[in-house]
Amino acid sequence: MFTDSTHDFGNVAKGGKSQFKFKFKNIYEEPLHVSGVRSSCGCTSVECTKPDVKTWETSDVVATFNTNSFLGYHSATITVTFDKPYFAEVQLQVHGNIRGEVTLAPGSVQLGTIDAGKAVEKKVTVTRSGRSDWTITDIRSANTNFEVEVSDPRRSPGSVSYDLTVRLKPTAPVGYVNDQLFLVTNDSETSQIPVDVEGNVVAEVTVSPALITLDAAPGQSVTKNVIIRAKRAFKVLAVTGDDSITCKLPEAAREVQILPITFTAGKDPGKTVKKLKIKTDLGENVVPDITLQAKVLDAADATPTAAPDSAATPASTNAAALNQTQNATAAVRAQ
Repeated sequence: MFTDSTHDFGNVAKGGKSQFKFKFKNIYEEPLHVSGVRSSCGCTSVECTKPDVKTWETSDVVATFNTNSFLGYHSATITVTFDKPYFAEVQLQVHGNIRGEVTLAPGSVQLGTIDAGKAVEKKVTVTRSGRSDWTITDIRSANTNFEVEVSDPRRSPGSVSYDLTVRLKPTAPVGYVNDQLFLVTNDSETSQIPVDVEGNVVAEVTVSPALITLDAAPGQSVTKNVIIRAKRAFKVLAVTGDDSITCKLPEAAREVQILPITFTAGKDPGKTVKKLKIKTDLGENVVPDITLQAKVLDAADATPTAAPDSAATPASTNAAALNQTQNATAAVRAQ
């Protein structure tokens, strides 16, 4: 279920934000529940972002290296405990080296919330104690939307400091920014220093949810609310899809509009996918399209189950599978 089972933080600066997400996916037919996460060492704090995980959904176990309170090499075993659909445990490993002679202020680059199409910049100061000849030779990142300007070094007996100006280009796509810069130095012991960069690029208009999934019996009408947010008051003029989709339009202009989208199932069982377009007085094609995935049930259908997002078939946790898992130390193995 887990994408990774180990992570090396590498050499990190004192005060620097060092965080890693162990992503996992519920591959079983039954709902999954994380009853607890714990770390074997105070050097690492852990939490689970979503303890209740339905079939095919994902969640994260977030490990944070406590660089403010610890120095030197540290490692930790993270134990993730499940109590549904049955008891099991997963053990994850993290390790890294917190270098007290290198400090970051602040500990990471927090870009905040950025309007799409606009640039933003933040500054961070990196200081190396114990060497006045320490030099940043290069700055690297896999994210091409970053630009970094490095100040001239401020050298004094036994230390050197740099100011880094980190810019996010206006071409950055909408969504969360969670990436790293790597400071390449002339120090063989700390040849690369990671710097976390975080932010959220938001569109002028946002729709939540962008994907509606629902089950309905033949002839049944099911309503789901869609929330549209904009930076100024607007009116919804129309919602178009096909005859199975209706919506009572709000009359007033607001910055936040709640649309009750109603789907009426036809007579024939099966799955259907529809695209909904929302027209507003903000202009054409400003509001992102909504996708509606509906399953029309037949009389033989039992309680609806989550639909897979791939061609794979979820594993069944019947008695045979449970016994097999228990014989293998009752642990959900990292896939």
